[in-house]
Amino acid sequence: MTHSKSATTNSLLEDLEYRGLIYQVTDREGLEKKLSEGPISLYCGYDPTADSLHVGHLLPVLLLRRFQEAGHHVFALVGGGTGMIGDPSGRSSERTLNAAETVAQWTESLKKQLSGFLDFERKDNPARIVSNYDWLAPLDIITFLRDIGKHFTVNYMLAKDSVCSRLEGGISFTEFSYMLLQSYDFYRLHVDHGVTLQVGGSDQWGNITAGLDLIGKMGGGEAFGLTLPLVTKSDGKKFGKSEAGAVWLDRNKTSVYQFYQFWINTDDADVVKFLKYFTFLSREAIAELEEELRQAPEKRVAQRELAREVTRLVHGDEAVVSAENISRALFSGDITQLSEEELVEAMHDVPTAVVEDQNESGLIDLLVASKAAPSRRQARQDIESGAIYVNGVRVTDIDAVITADQRLYGKFIVLRRGKKNYFLVRYER
Repeated sequence: MTHSKSATTNSLLEDLEYRGLIYQVTDREGLEKKLSEGPISLYCGYDPTADSLHVGHLLPVLLLRRFQEAGHHVFALVGGGTGMIGDPSGRSSERTLNAAETVAQWTESLKKQLSGFLDFERKDNPARIVSNYDWLAPLDIITFLRDIGKHFTVNYMLAKDSVCSRLEGGISFTEFSYMLLQSYDFYRLHVDHGVTLQVGGSDQWGNITAGLDLIGKMGGGEAFGLTLPLVTKSDGKKFGKSEAGAVWLDRNKTSVYQFYQFWINTDDADVVKFLKYFTFLSREAIAELEEELRQAPEKRVAQRELAREVTRLVHGDEAVVSAENISRALFSGDITQLSEEELVEAMHDVPTAVVEDQNESGLIDLLVASKAAPSRRQARQDIESGAIYVNGVRVTDIDAVITADQRLYGKFIVLRRGKKNYFLVRYER
């Protein structure tokens, strides 16, 4: 199914409103007026707390992309400086402080990832990427306290949710000061690059409004803040987590197949909301998918389109083809159609036994070695009952021997017990 992308006839704010992407705006009328006067400059910040972004970062990243596609000038700020401090927002305890070298490496990783979503090469309107380490690192403590700290009262800071929620359990002065550093980021981007809008998640409201206050007190002029809603799932579970943990945008941390499966497993109650949030499909296309969901939810057409669109955005067209190949192969049980790379990806999370290379192995031995069966007795029962498959083919002979010729790509045997329980045997010399 092919759908047209978002129409440009509607204003950007109208489109964001339709998609449910506006949670709070500091001055809605003022921002509308500013946008109507021509392109603005805006930014969103990402602290390097790991070597990859995860799906929780997607909403603000795609928001910057929406603004860039509408002709506005976007800045992605990677917190090379603030990443060494730790943002207390949305947390109940102190962050672990990372070494400067680690933060620097993670900063570079995030810069590279962001270039996959924002167009830094666009001739007429390239996105910009900056690190706040460039202006925070040279700041000495006396200058910081005199020029920035004097504009904030302790009472003002204590009233912010990010600080207030931490008072009972305690908050270090380090994390308490984070708000001032992010405020200074907004001020510097405002003065140096004419940035008039900061966007971020709803947990950043306190930091964003503090930045606006600092700009006002330091004579910086007009500026705005806009936050996105917290992404929630209808079942109450946290968005962005799978059984394997966080869903990363780095394919080496979350495989393309796992990533695709995360989206295809979206609940019916959430899929239309996520189509609006995470894709660039038009209103008409989304309405069509919503109608298909209403009439034939069992076909999961909306989920498949969501998985395709987000996988394409993050990993590209080839990744969509590969993920769908793997899905079909695992559903049909015919894994022999997969390329070696796809096979490795499909079996990424299944129990794996590494065995010494030999010409042949008894099936019962392999079932026990791979933990597909807890004992030889159980292995025999499973084979006799027809529950065991070797490379997608059912085997019912308890004396079956697996030969070197049967290995996929000369080194893999895929065992399956029942419909969904996969086990991988890898031969090594």
